[in-house]
Amino acid sequence: MKKLFKPLIFIFLIAGLVSCEEDWQPKPRGFFRIQLPEKGYKKFQPKGFPYSFDVANDAVVTPPPFEPEKYWINIHYPRFKAQIHVSYKKVDNNLDTLLNDMHKMMNKHIPKANAINEQMYLNKELKVYGMAYEIVGSEAASPYQFYLTDSTTHFLRGALYFNFTPNNDSLQPVIDFLEADILRMIESFKWEDKGSSASTK
Repeated sequence: MKKLFKPLIFIFLIAGLVSCEEDWQPKPRGFFRIQLPEKGYKKFQPKGFPYSFDVANDAVVTPPPFEPEKYWINIHYPRFKAQIHVSYKKVDNNLDTLLNDMHKMMNKHIPKANAINEQMYLNKELKVYGMAYEIVGSEAASPYQFYLTDSTTHFLRGALYFNFTPNNDSLQPVIDFLEADILRMIESFKWEDKGSSASTK
């Protein structure tokens, strides 16, 4: 009886493997589920800044870690290890140069991009004009960039980055979530007089 026991186990194992091979199908690649917080916004309007806008409640606004130029900020999203770099320049008969610099920065992403979708923004009442660029591609370092200007005095540029090598396919829900925050920032954007009294809440 003991002599038959081992061969029988072997036969059952082979039969099980064969039956599994017939039913086996490759599974589609999956990504980790990402928990997104509820949307909520507050006004970013520090005293003396030439601009203000709505920023997400869970975002943290700080100066850049290096010696920043005036009115430069980073908008951090600690939950997603992401940040929006915001730079500001005074327009002084150099708008063409500032726009060309913006386009040069965009061109650096072309080799990694499958497409770049452009969206124009115009608010004549508040004199806020600009473009937003969605950079599509799994290895694009910055999936979203934009600039805003009044065409005579102010020029502001923003770029979204992650603090790690991104796989934008798996990060797409986060990119879409932050893109909505950027669009809220653009739609609520105002140029401010330097003397205006305000605070960041």
